[in-house]
Amino acid sequence: MDRLWSPWRYQYVSKALPSDSCVFCAKAAQENDDENLILHRGRYNYVLLNLYPYTTGHLMIAPYEHIANLEDLPPAAAGELMSLTQQAVRHIRAVYRPQGLNAGMNLGECAGAGIAGHLHMHVLPRWPGDASFMTTIGETRVMPEDLPETWRRLKAAFQSR
Repeated sequence: MDRLWSPWRYQYVSKALPSDSCVFCAKAAQENDDENLILHRGRYNYVLLNLYPYTTGHLMIAPYEHIANLEDLPPAAAGELMSLTQQAVRHIRAVYRPQGLNAGMNLGECAGAGIAGHLHMHVLPRWPGDASFMTTIGETRVMPEDLPETWRRLKAAFQSR
């Protein structure tokens, strides 16, 4: 078995939430945006970094309201979610200059949602070769930038609008 040591993750795992709580609801309710890697707060939704990113710059937009089904999202929240998705795309393009982007939702556990009870939009930059042999053969991702630096760069982009 291969082991990759990532002691920086201990801070996250040591503060794990009870299994019956929702990470999106918990983060939204707290006021420590830098610790929770929250980039921007809107009226109905907020933007945060993914703690387990597929690529550097992988962020998510989640409504404050605990809703699992897209069709249950109120129109104003749905409109703001799409507007924040557009802003996220603009900021990721400006900061990371990717050659492509993925934006989307996994609705339901069998569709790949890691947190199926609280819908959220993923936005992540893509480059040729970002799914290298380490990902496909070694089942390991190599991240060239740590999360606090990614947060700093994208937070500045959201503040500058």
